[in-house]
Amino acid sequence: MLDTKPLLAGTGFPKLKRDSLEILQVNLGYKCNLSCTHCHVNAGPTRLEQMSYEDVNAVLEFIFRNPIKVLDLTGGAPELNPNFKYLVEKARSSEVEVIDRCNLTVLLEPGFEDLSRFLAEYQVTITASLPCYSEENVDKQRGRGVFLESIRALQNLNSLGYGTHSDKKLNLVFNPDGINLPPEQSSLERQYKSELYEQYGIVFNNLLTITNMPISRFGGMLLAKGLYDEYMSKLKNSFQQENLGTVMCKNLLSVDYQGYVYDCDFNQMLGLDLVKNGKRKIHISDLTNLDLLGNEIRVGQHCFGCTAGQGSSCSGALKN
Repeated sequence: MLDTKPLLAGTGFPKLKRDSLEILQVNLGYKCNLSCTHCHVNAGPTRLEQMSYEDVNAVLEFIFRNPIKVLDLTGGAPELNPNFKYLVEKARSSEVEVIDRCNLTVLLEPGFEDLSRFLAEYQVTITASLPCYSEENVDKQRGRGVFLESIRALQNLNSLGYGTHSDKKLNLVFNPDGINLPPEQSSLERQYKSELYEQYGIVFNNLLTITNMPISRFGGMLLAKGLYDEYMSKLKNSFQQENLGTVMCKNLLSVDYQGYVYDCDFNQMLGLDLVKNGKRKIHISDLTNLDLLGNEIRVGQHCFGCTAGQGSSCSGALKN
């Protein structure tokens, strides 16, 4: 696979410093039952990397010792990590909100028949990828049959109270196809809600629009098709200064499957580890006495993806 990392090293991006830490985003591994074209992690069924039980406990210890409000679990498919349920149970016992970045189809995998009920029991917020309400577009990005499987999973989640009960939040994620930027989030959300309800009786809380990052599998596709320069120009030309104040890296810490920390998930995929007082390759277990407030965030060309247009973060658009 072609690699965009050497092209992203130059900056030209404004300096950023960290605010108070509120969100801990943890990558539980790269194993996934899907291989999506927009995946910036290059996850798939053949990946073996998984966070160990020891590092899961290090994450929990950090949560218990710090005023973390949200534990955001991602992958791959985070549910495929054998320690997933253990981590959710322990984190919820401390009343931390847990977000499961779910691809929906994993809920239908053999051996995971009880997973939806488990998520509902522990009131886990589900943030589910559904890059379009069109079967053709979804299957093009994610694989044949994925759309209808996703619909089945969503209908099952609705039957458990997701999308209708206040303690069972169901959010959907839109990723654009090709080199397009996401459309305006609130208007697209209205379209999603109308189409999914009228066609399939599905309800959900919010739609989050996320810009595709020019790294890993998506970045390799851009290079292979000769679209990299055009896409980067689009990101830079769409830069919005006001988005700098609310980019996710200011109050989020990203943890890789080995327990090492980064300013964001995208830096993690590029190997741009967090640096504090000249120290790097910092493990989550070594952060107890390190105050990150005001620490400089490592930036690169890829950061223009978060500030383009309406902005992009793990919580969707930065502005409407």
